[in-house]
Amino acid sequence: MMLPGGSIQTAWEPWFPMLFFLRRDEMKEFHRQDPLLSLCGLACCLCPMEVGGYCPGCGGGPGNQSCAIARCSLTHGRAAYCSACEAYPCPLAGTEDAYDSFITHQNRLQNLERAKGDLAGLHKELAEKGEILQDLLANHNDGRCKNLFCLGVNLLPLETLREIRTRLAENPERGSAARLLREAAAANGIALKLRKKK
Repeated sequence: MMLPGGSIQTAWEPWFPMLFFLRRDEMKEFHRQDPLLSLCGLACCLCPMEVGGYCPGCGGGPGNQSCAIARCSLTHGRAAYCSACEAYPCPLAGTEDAYDSFITHQNRLQNLERAKGDLAGLHKELAEKGEILQDLLANHNDGRCKNLFCLGVNLLPLETLREIRTRLAENPERGSAARLLREAAAANGIALKLRKKK
């Protein structure tokens, strides 16, 4: 829509002020069916908060945290993913994140693009990555590797993770899972570290 002075108003702008005025009880109405992938493209099934039982995932029920993107979804017809919304890409969810939270945001936009074109394939990949993560945590975690395992499984290609899993089955030496993940990350040019604001 063209505004006086020639500026263009995007589809999300009329709703943006309302995002911050939804009552807390309205957030209780926010529920989603997808436990693997959040609205904004984060892989909930690979998140240390969800794996640790501290978060039910995006729209997963009691304990779900208040979120501007969830509020936006409630005002935009409850799109299943941001990439399915008529206003996407928008400044709220359609730009690259410079920093991570407790989960990496590095592949968030790629996940959203895949959700648009190959949701079934993305779900299949996330489910298998989730199984690999659970195996790593159950059989190779010395109590200090949960975040490393979550990052590695989230960022490394599935084929690389399959190879690591096979090598661990052949030689389950203590500490080898962390070493193999770090080596694979280095070979792929991936830093297994959350990007924090300084």
